Amino acid sequence: MWPGRSGGRSVAATAGFPVDAGANSSKPIIGLCGGIGAGKSHVAAILAELGCRVIDSDRLSHAILARPEVLAELESWWGPGVRRPDGTPDRRRIGEIVFADEAAKRRLESLLYPLIARERAAIIADEQTNSAVKAIVIDSPLLFESNLDRSCDVVVFVDAEASRRRERLRVNRGWTDAEVERRERWQLSADEKRRRADFVVDNNGSPGAVRPQLADILEAIVRRTQRRA
Repeated sequence: MWPGRSGGRSVAATAGFPVDAGANSSKPIIGLCGGIGAGKSHVAAILAELGCRVIDSDRLSHAILARPEVLAELESWWGPGVRRPDGTPDRRRIGEIVFADEAAKRRLESLLYPLIARERAAIIADEQTNSAVKAIVIDSPLLFESNLDRSCDVVVFVDAEASRRRERLRVNRGWTDAEVERRERWQLSADEKRRRADFVVDNNGSPGAVRPQLADILEAIVRRTQRRA
């Protein structure tokens, strides 16, 4: 646990069920967070190039959502509209349902979160003997909201101005300002995430400006972990 951080490597309760803690990991666990559209995916890709194993929570969620038994459960709750014509999950429709209804959101989380936690814990366990992996990164849009920060040694916040974030989301995802605001209501503010983080990466400049920052941060984290061992 980084000096000054509260929590760390604990089993935390999220909506009544445990979060995988990674308590037995010999490698540092880095939580990656940021405002919507801040560029976490770009940062995560660089961390992977620098020798980290990145666990993408969104990808895990999408894969689990596509499981036949999970999709069948959602269909029993909300009808056939949760499936696309090709039988795959209609994530846009599911998002419309859960972001408009807190009870529906919690119901979905109660189904998905334990399954995601199980997969994440398995990945962390598998990487313990991989000498090529310097650290494990948990990339999650809800790192603090789901208490996953308590499973991490340090948290890295990706910082970008609101205007830049909204422009990226408009171009890359076709989201209006109203859609961004609707989704942001379910998350901690960017200012609060920044305040809770141990390191801040400035992603307001050119893409090439991020890598040196991350190299320095990763070196500091690994060095401290080695001293702790």
